[in-house]
Amino acid sequence: MLDGKKIVLGVCGSIAAYKSAILVRLLVKAGASVQLVMTKDATNFITPLTLATLSKKPLLTDYFAPETGEWNNHVELGLWADMLIIAPATANTIAKMANGLCDNLLTAVYLSAKCPVYVAPAMDLDMWKHRSTVNNLDKLKAYGNIFIPPGYGELASGLIGEGRMAEPEEIVTFISDDLKKKLPLANQKVLVTAGPTYEAIDPVRFLGNHSSGKMGFAIADAMAALGADVTLVSGPSNQKTKHSSIKRIDVISAAQMLEVCMEQFATARICVMSAAIADYTPVTVADQKIKKQADVFTIELKKTTDVLKTLGQNKQPGQILIGFALETNDEEKHAVEKLHKKNLDFIVLNSLNDAGAGFKTDTNKITIIDRDLHKTSYELKTKNEAARDICNKIIELIQA
Repeated sequence: MLDGKKIVLGVCGSIAAYKSAILVRLLVKAGASVQLVMTKDATNFITPLTLATLSKKPLLTDYFAPETGEWNNHVELGLWADMLIIAPATANTIAKMANGLCDNLLTAVYLSAKCPVYVAPAMDLDMWKHRSTVNNLDKLKAYGNIFIPPGYGELASGLIGEGRMAEPEEIVTFISDDLKKKLPLANQKVLVTAGPTYEAIDPVRFLGNHSSGKMGFAIADAMAALGADVTLVSGPSNQKTKHSSIKRIDVISAAQMLEVCMEQFATARICVMSAAIADYTPVTVADQKIKKQADVFTIELKKTTDVLKTLGQNKQPGQILIGFALETNDEEKHAVEKLHKKNLDFIVLNSLNDAGAGFKTDTNKITIIDRDLHKTSYELKTKNEAARDICNKIIELIQA
């Protein structure tokens, strides 16, 4: 959720400022770009050098750099940020924010920010419970600021109660969860298949195809980026997912793909079947490696169970099932037949006759055909871009 986000992290004068070092590290590790802005009092609790080293950016405390006179433009910082996090947020800074006071760079950035603002309070129990603090918090909530609740425990004064700043890991989780729930596929359970299947001939050889899994993995990542809870069932593939939240299940054969898909499909709202599953498998699998002897070698094959058709037959109201059709001739005709025969909501057609489309490439050229035979064709794009187009079509279905 935080990968690629531009974050301004405000640090105020509190003993909890030491936790900011851990928070910066976690945000950077999550892929965020972090710009630190400290109040002058905060520098008494943790050195600017520590935070600047962890964020890999010069730390800002003043409206201008005393050494050069260069202006630290609070308006540009407010516009640059995808989010502003103030952690720790002291009672003093909360009061300034609530009443529009602007006597330091951090509060100036706050008043200029057009992005979501997350506030992680840190103060002693009596300050936290004081009516003025309660009123200020109510004001900030009314302004749309998002509060990360403080923890309960021993405070700097020795009192026991609320007021401890949330732990850095809790802050990252809170923000990630908040971002996720606002996404268009939040809490949607999604099943994606990818890659080929290998049908064993003997312990050494197999029947397979050229699928790399790139398209399916791109779809799984795109779904996760939109907030979905994704399970990826993959045949043999060297591809890796970008989102650690994706649950990956590896299979080898068409029979294994069927078994896992049937199990996962029961609880999935959306299923995107992009795997290139074998249509045939050997009737007999040799126990030992078959030696090269005869000039002609024949393998008897039998049909595999059609996984996509089986899922279509078991589809429940409200479930969305998407299939793929990779064709070499009469492309649209075959895709439409597959669309209806397998009870799909739409089918993604691509042709090996289109340069840059098909197996192992980083690009794809797709056409989406829905149940009403409405057709949407896209230009040649990267598979990541094509995956986003497919996801946008699914979102249209859900919102229809």
